[in-house]
Amino acid sequence: MEIHEAPAAVAEMLIRRPPADVFEAFVDPEITSKFWFTHGSGRLDEVREITWEWRMYGVSAPVKVREIVKNERIEVEWNDPPSTIVWTFTPMIDEATFVSIRNSGFSGDADQQMNEAIASTEGFTLVLAGAKVWLEQGLTLGLIGDRHPKGVPT
Repeated sequence: MEIHEAPAAVAEMLIRRPPADVFEAFVDPEITSKFWFTHGSGRLDEVREITWEWRMYGVSAPVKVREIVKNERIEVEWNDPPSTIVWTFTPMIDEATFVSIRNSGFSGDADQQMNEAIASTEGFTLVLAGAKVWLEQGLTLGLIGDRHPKGVPT
């Protein structure tokens, strides 16, 4: 009998900033809004529920914090139906950080789960690219807003 692992989205990127700076960029919505969502109802803090919004699309997502290990790891449950996102922040030489984002626990049949994993991989790759440019160069590229210039497909 074959055992198949459930699909997961994985996006990873080296960001040339210290782990504390990169971690803070993902927990503080004032910073995160420079490269991902447009508004967050609060910081990612231990055992807290917040909302992230992409106002250009009229879309929001509920977010429940499961675990925070300062400067090392963030785990949240988000969306409806929920899936899990885990960020890990690995210190590298020269004050750089290797960021890994893994989104898993998708709902639906095998095809629906695979489609969610593919879309999530694309999305989190754009998030990391935007975070890298913001944290290293101070530039806002608008990658997330430009991904669907006619609005989120139905």
